[in-house]
Amino acid sequence: MSEQPPGERARRAVVAAWRIEWPRLVAGLTRLVGDIGTAEELAQDAHVAALEQWPRDGVPPNPGGWLMLTAKHRAIDRIRRDAAFARKLPLLGHQLLTAEEPAPQPDSGIEDDLLRMIFTACHPVLSPPARAALTLRMVGGLTTTEIARAYLVPEPTVAQRIVRAKRTIATKRIPYEVPRGEELAARLTSVLEVIYLIFNEGYTATAGDRWARTELCEDALRLARILTALLPEEPETHGLAALLELQASRLTARSNPANTLVLLADQDRSRWNRLYIRRGFAALARAHTASRIHDLPTGRYALQAAIAAVHAMAPTAPETDWRRIAGLYAVLSERFPSPIVELNRAVAVTMLHGPAAGLELTDAVAATGTLDDYHLLHAVRGDLLARLARHVEARDEFLRAAKLTTNASEKALLHARARECDNTATESSPREG
Repeated sequence: MSEQPPGERARRAVVAAWRIEWPRLVAGLTRLVGDIGTAEELAQDAHVAALEQWPRDGVPPNPGGWLMLTAKHRAIDRIRRDAAFARKLPLLGHQLLTAEEPAPQPDSGIEDDLLRMIFTACHPVLSPPARAALTLRMVGGLTTTEIARAYLVPEPTVAQRIVRAKRTIATKRIPYEVPRGEELAARLTSVLEVIYLIFNEGYTATAGDRWARTELCEDALRLARILTALLPEEPETHGLAALLELQASRLTARSNPANTLVLLADQDRSRWNRLYIRRGFAALARAHTASRIHDLPTGRYALQAAIAAVHAMAPTAPETDWRRIAGLYAVLSERFPSPIVELNRAVAVTMLHGPAAGLELTDAVAATGTLDDYHLLHAVRGDLLARLARHVEARDEFLRAAKLTTNASEKALLHARARECDNTATESSPREG
C-alpha cells in the first residue's frame, strides 16, 4: 500500500483532532467567552485555520493545544477589529487582552470545563429533552443524527431543541458555572442521563465503520468519576460510575482485529478489563451503602450496574445467573418502566425459560409501536424466531433491522444472520421429486 501524501495525512489529522478535541475546545472557550454560540464560532475559525496551515506546516505535536491557542488569538483579533463583537463580550475582551490564560476560579467547586458545561446546559430553564440534546452536542460532540438515534426521535426535532436551547441560554444570560446546594442536586438527574447517553453512543456507535467509539466512553467514565468525588453521598453518582466501569470492562472484547463485532455470549472473557470490574464492584458497593444511609431505594443506574455485575461474575457465558438477571430486570421494569427495559427483560427471560417465552414479551413490546424504528427490537425478534425455526420470518426481521441501523458492523452481522436464515429455510424446505 502506497503511503498517503503529506497533505492527505494532515487533512485526516485535522478531522481526527476536530472529532476528539471539539468538546474540550468549545467547553474551554465557553469558560473564556461566557457564550456557547461564540465559543462554537471561534472553534470553527480554529478548525478552518488548521485545514489551511497543517498541510503546509505539518501537524503540531499538541493538536488540541494548537486549536485552543489559535481560537484565542482569533478572538483577540476580532475584538480589536470588530466593535460589535467586542460589545458582545465585555468581560472576554479585558480578560483575553490582559492575560494569556484566565484567572483560576477556586469557588466553582469543579475545575473541569466539560463538567461545568454539562451543568450549565442542564439548567432548569431548559426542558429535560433540550438539556440532554444540548449537552450531548456540546460536550459529547455527537451529531444531531446520533442524538436523534439515542433518543429515538426525528433528527429535525433534535436540531430545533439545540437551537432553542442555545438561544434560551443567551437570552436568559445563564452563567457558565456549577450550581451549589439544592440547585446542584436538582440538575443531577439530567447530568447523569447525559453522561449515560454519551457512554452509550461510545459503547455502540450509531453510525460509521467503528463498532465502538472508545474516546466517548473514556470521556463519560472520567465525568462519572469526577461526579462521585463531587457528590460522594449521592447513591446514583456511584451507581452510574459502577455501570460505566463494568460496561467499559468489555470494550476490547466486543470486536476482533477485523473490526467484526463479537456478541456477549461469544466474547473472550479473559480480555475483560479486571481493573474496571474491580472499580465497578467498589462503586456499586458505595451506591448501596449511600442508599442505606439515606434510606433510599436502589436507583436506576445502580440496578443496571447490578445486572452488569452478574455478567462480570460469571467465568463463562453458560454460567451466567440468568434467574438473577431476569429478577433485576423485573424490578427495573416495575420501578422505571421503559420499552427498552422490557426488551432487555425479554432477552433474559429467553435465556431462562426459552425463546417462546421471550418472544411473547418481545411481541408485547412490538405491539405498542414505540420501538418500530429501533433496530434492536427487530434484531431480537429475528433471533427468537430463528431459535423457534421460523426462519423466513426471522430473515425478514434481520433485514428490517439491518435497514434501520447505520452502523456498518451491525449491518454486516444482521445481513449475515439473514443469509443464515435463508440457507436454513432452503435446506429444510421439501424438495420436488
